[in-house]
Amino acid sequence: MRTLLYIAASALVVAFAFWAYQVNYTTQEAVRDVERLRLEMAQERGTIAMLNAEWAYLNRPDRLRVLAEEYFAELGLAPMTAGHFADPAEVAFPPAATEDRLAGDVLDAVLGGATQ
Repeated sequence: MRTLLYIAASALVVAFAFWAYQVNYTTQEAVRDVERLRLEMAQERGTIAMLNAEWAYLNRPDRLRVLAEEYFAELGLAPMTAGHFADPAEVAFPPAATEDRLAGDVLDAVLGGATQ
């Protein structure tokens, strides 16, 4: 009986050792993956910062003004003036929705138009 107990305990120790070994290597692989992803994220942040700087450089107002004047005949671009903007009072906004009308629209949507 004792021999069977020793064999079972030894098998259990071997099984737990194998499990610990697997967990250890899985954890080390996950840590390496996290470090690799952090490195990639840092590189991407650097790339984004560089692209933002290039975008700001290319969108300088003085540069765009020169390009607009140079290609005026082909593009028909003109400098913006105050006359290009409308007075907000001249804009035709849709009528304000009342709560009763909104409630009816919601009811129609929920019932699928069965209220008609």
